[in-house]
Amino acid sequence: MPFKLLEYFNSFEKSITIKKKQHKSAKRILVCPLNWGLGHATRCIPIVKELELRGAEVVIGGEGESLELLKDEFPDLAFINLPGYNIDYPKNMGMTTSIAISTPKLLYKIYKEHRALKSLMKKWKFDVVISDNRYGLWNSQAKSIFITHQLQVKSTERLQFLEPILFRVSSFFISKFDLCWVPDFEGPDNLSGDLSHTKTLSNVRFIGPVSRFAENGNPTKPPLVKRGNRLLVILSGPEPQRTIFEKVILKQLRGSSLDITVIRGILTNTQKKENGIKIHDYLCAKAMKEEIQSADIVLSRPGYSSIMDLASIGKRAIFVPTPGQTEQEYLAKMCMAKGMAYSEPQQGFNLERALKISKNYNGLSAAIDNKQIKEEVKKLVD
Repeated sequence: MPFKLLEYFNSFEKSITIKKKQHKSAKRILVCPLNWGLGHATRCIPIVKELELRGAEVVIGGEGESLELLKDEFPDLAFINLPGYNIDYPKNMGMTTSIAISTPKLLYKIYKEHRALKSLMKKWKFDVVISDNRYGLWNSQAKSIFITHQLQVKSTERLQFLEPILFRVSSFFISKFDLCWVPDFEGPDNLSGDLSHTKTLSNVRFIGPVSRFAENGNPTKPPLVKRGNRLLVILSGPEPQRTIFEKVILKQLRGSSLDITVIRGILTNTQKKENGIKIHDYLCAKAMKEEIQSADIVLSRPGYSSIMDLASIGKRAIFVPTPGQTEQEYLAKMCMAKGMAYSEPQQGFNLERALKISKNYNGLSAAIDNKQIKEEVKKLVD
């Protein structure tokens, strides 16, 4: 009996030692998305989940609604307030022009976030920093990874001469990172088009499209061919355009015979029914996926994260780009050219016409299984 008791304690002590070693060797990883709409945060969700699954100690940094969304998804993680760029979205000006005018302010904020990370490194000693479109979050003492689908910043036709300059500026910062993950397929059958396939950098690695709705590793099914009357409206993006678009849509939905659900893209829990329309301010990933799956067609902004999410499920869509946001305008035109989704500008948008024409488009569909990002995470942690 004493021998067995001694053997038990030896075994217990060995178990504790192994756990201590595992804890000591766990990689501490900072994940920090840009607070520009919710797309940058939502596409970080499967990355954070995989990091946790691999035993990493994950800390999330950020600000505003993107940080609140991730707090809701991962309440047990550590969070750091890390201010970003706070660029005012222009109401009557193109995004490229606005950024060009704000360049000195933007560069200063990139410098400030770089200095902020340097201070955080002294306390947290991160092994890896993963930055989704935050250009200053690289550090020589950590493996630094930048996530973007936009190596080439698009400009308006009138200002296309700025594109080579914008590429040189963005590539200067991206080259500071050890790796640049591009969430898209590398070949011609891709979802981002010229944004990430016309120009490249030596540290670029294509990791395949990433979606919070493809967590089980199962490739998507083809889009539904039925033409029912369930319409899902997903509002998103920076203000004031999100609210402007909401007013345009709700006005046209009044009196409609469609079965309509509206998700406003605001981080509160309000739910109501107004004029026969089901309205949610916000839905968690599981509930959002169920709404998209049950809809016959989705009306939304053509943000890249939204495109990946819709393609992961296989869904017909109508896109209305945020006015002046050249990236969304390009993606909307690309989807139309490929016969995937119909698009109209916000000014003069007509829902009845859009629903009729959209029946001629096949829908978005891609075999998204998050397999490549799982492999990348495994390399980081192991």
